[in-house]
Amino acid sequence: MSSVLGLGNALVDILAPLENDQLLEELNLPKGSMQLVDELAAQKVQDATSHIKKELASGGSAANTIHGLASLGVKTGFIGKIGKDELGQVFKTDMTEHNITPHLLESETKSGHANALISPDSERTFATFLGAAVELSQDDIVDELFTNYKYFHVEGYLVQNKNLIEKAYKMAKANGLTTSIDLASYNVVEDNLDFLRNLIHNYVDIVFANEEEAKAYTGKEGEDALNILAEGTEVAILKLGKEGSMIKRENEVVKVGIIPAKSVDTTGAGDLYAAGFLFGLIENLPLDKCGKIGSILSGHVIEVIGPKMNESKWTLIQEMIKNELN
Repeated sequence: MSSVLGLGNALVDILAPLENDQLLEELNLPKGSMQLVDELAAQKVQDATSHIKKELASGGSAANTIHGLASLGVKTGFIGKIGKDELGQVFKTDMTEHNITPHLLESETKSGHANALISPDSERTFATFLGAAVELSQDDIVDELFTNYKYFHVEGYLVQNKNLIEKAYKMAKANGLTTSIDLASYNVVEDNLDFLRNLIHNYVDIVFANEEEAKAYTGKEGEDALNILAEGTEVAILKLGKEGSMIKRENEVVKVGIIPAKSVDTTGAGDLYAAGFLFGLIENLPLDKCGKIGSILSGHVIEVIGPKMNESKWTLIQEMIKNELN
């Protein structure tokens, strides 16, 4: 089975289901956004939600994708930075227990965590304290990391560290890896547009974007956005939520639907779609099958709180994938 290396912010998700959206307004967090906050603001969110029963899950966009691939039996690894604290151990243990090779560096800074506030309509809003995760630097990226892998997947949230992301892609390409990026969040795209365009044209083979991210990147919607996304890449994937997804490779454009699902929390939907899609590519499946497997994974993850699914969900997913392949 081909191997995939992920690079991203090593974060622990602290998941809090909200009774209503009032708290978002009080905390000044735009619904559905991902806001970077300092330690003080993160603590404020923790205090404001102290009455809510929370769940912990190792998170971060690229890490979620890698977890999904590992759960499908793909050999995986992950590069990130954690603190020497309890949350850092939670993150590392979660990786090793899921057969992911952890390439984790340690810092004296507290581990990064994402306060995920889940609205009753299942939309999630993140107040993210990057902590140690953001200290991952270009000096940590060495050639040896890439030697046993064929694919390299990066989350767009890393663009605040331009030197890191550029060096990592250069090394991946030099080592012959197929590269992908998930654009992560519309505000991240807006703030780093020129850099991202340059990066994607020069180093990225596969690009994943949802509607808002694609619009921020291209100024267009639907197939027009997809066509621009696809310029300079091998494969472009536009995730359309309830409308499924559109995929373009050279002159081929494919539309894929969703599976029926009862959404409780959309955390991880895009990340797991990417995992399913990459799994399909690794298996040399046609684009529509890659997209369908993406839909199967994202459709199941929105039925649980957080980006992780239990064994029985994965058994069901594997059955569905098997049916797709027959």
